[in-house]
Amino acid sequence: MNTAINTKISRFPIVSYEEATPEVKAIYDDTKKTLQIPFVLNWFKCQGNNATLLAGNWGKLKSTLMLGDVPNVLKQLIIYNVSKNRNCEYCAHAHGIFADSMSSMISNNENFRVTENLDSPIIPESYRKAIKIVTKAALNHAQVSDKDFEDLQEAGFDDLEIQELMAQADLVNMLNTIADVSGIKIDNELMEANA
Repeated sequence: MNTAINTKISRFPIVSYEEATPEVKAIYDDTKKTLQIPFVLNWFKCQGNNATLLAGNWGKLKSTLMLGDVPNVLKQLIIYNVSKNRNCEYCAHAHGIFADSMSSMISNNENFRVTENLDSPIIPESYRKAIKIVTKAALNHAQVSDKDFEDLQEAGFDDLEIQELMAQADLVNMLNTIADVSGIKIDNELMEANA
């Protein structure tokens, strides 16, 4: 039996920082700086052999998730919730950790983990409504209605914020597809952070 098959962590080559081309290293550096983590996530490393693809996907992720007016914690919760509903283990785990690291933005209770309390009244009603509607958009986009947009407006989101929220539905579909198709495993560093 070939033991390499048992240790393989992706269907695509995993390109470590040390093995990366200068162009890919520059993208890896930007991911670490932007996400404020000291390592490169497997989600990026499984695209490290294709600098064009990696640059495009990182650009989309960075613009959609890290920039804009909608709070990052809400975006992370949307991606976590969609990923959990879709059984994308990698994305649910990673974005759950990122969301939980921002729990203090929602509650002063140091034991509060936002991912374990998505229905809690501690979470602003506007967040709960956005999570529900954008999850529906990601999982069943044809079922999104004008009423959903009206509900988001009533929750206090303006037109640009609603567009930004709906962009999370598209982003999470890309994130989940790449994670699941590539077969990547949870990063050891993320496992340790969650221990």
